[in-house]
Amino acid sequence: MAETTITGGMDQRNPALTTEATLAPITIQRKVRTDLETSIPKPHMARGLVAPDMDHPNGTPGHSHNGMSVLQQHAAFFDQDDNGIVYPWETYSGLRQIGFNVIVSFIVAIMINAVLSYPTLPNIFSKYARTVPDKLSFGELWDMTQANRDIYDFLGWIASKLEWGLLYFLARDEDGFLSKEAIRRCFDGSLFDYCKAQMGGDYAKQE
Repeated sequence: MAETTITGGMDQRNPALTTEATLAPITIQRKVRTDLETSIPKPHMARGLVAPDMDHPNGTPGHSHNGMSVLQQHAAFFDQDDNGIVYPWETYSGLRQIGFNVIVSFIVAIMINAVLSYPTLPNIFSKYARTVPDKLSFGELWDMTQANRDIYDFLGWIASKLEWGLLYFLARDEDGFLSKEAIRRCFDGSLFDYCKAQMGGDYAKQE
């Protein structure tokens, strides 16, 4: 059987595999990746232990999952006493360790522990990264949170922008972009350990 090729979202042989509709411009503006299987085996299958992408199909090199789900790994950094519960003061301590100041850490600890939404956005870069293919500017990040709002979920709108905004200011590069790698490592929690190591003894000196 001849291999079917999908180019630019339009399948020339099988319209059923086309990801764009000419009368729905939003499907053209926010493109869906059609090449994931070239790097990630069974990209449709949810992973329990790792946060893969096309450059890291097996997750973060050297990062141990310890049998925890990706969400558990994400939260484990802030579980300072390893009892399975993240209290506001533990969130505060974790934020201080990765470089946020006292005021921001205090406010964010309260808000995150009061209402936490976990972001899972497939195809985020193909849909919203218009300047650099694998990075998001602050404006593109804002557009992404706007596009994924739930109607009348005002608290969710604020929480989403807060969480993504914090990640942007924590992990943006010198050109002002948030990379795909930073987001992926935020998902599995390895970004927090990296930031803590980068901070070195600064946190201890402030105590």
